[in-house]
Amino acid sequence: MRFAFVFFTVVGMRLVELWLAKRNERYVKALGAKEVGARHYPWIVLMHVLFLLSLAIEALRKGARPSRRWPLLFPLFLAVEGLRVWTILSLGRFWNTKILIVPNRPVVKKGPYRWIRHPNYAVVVLEIVLLPLLFQARLTAVVFSFLNALLLFVRIKTEERALAALTDYQEAFRARPRFWLSISRRLTPF
Repeated sequence: MRFAFVFFTVVGMRLVELWLAKRNERYVKALGAKEVGARHYPWIVLMHVLFLLSLAIEALRKGARPSRRWPLLFPLFLAVEGLRVWTILSLGRFWNTKILIVPNRPVVKKGPYRWIRHPNYAVVVLEIVLLPLLFQARLTAVVFSFLNALLLFVRIKTEERALAALTDYQEAFRARPRFWLSISRRLTPF
């Protein structure tokens, strides 16, 4: 497995996602969407850019060799990317990298949203761990997991407050966990 192939595939996917987000932003703003969290958004973008740079530097310094655990890590990473695509497709034109909320519109409750409130953030958490570990960039995994946790704390609080004020979010997601399915909780897909 080549580091360059995986790295540039991920970068390419992020560029496509930014294009998609910009297109979706125009659509939802035409519907009257309100943007919240604009002050912390540049920090999120910066963190993601620095994550990719740190990953490249650390992995290349270590020879860009895959971990001995790549037979386990790579399929997990692919599954996480599959969850990312499923999340984006489930939100459709309402998916974005920014927090854009159309007031009085019902929240999306299909796809992975049937079971958890924030599948996209779960994807980011897992990706920031798996991708560096796949190429032995442990420091990048630790540092950016911490930074991402700090930013997600602010972002999720901001997003949930706005969703509760502008949509049916509280009622729709009261019984759903934020990130991880609860084994002890019986969740049905309907």
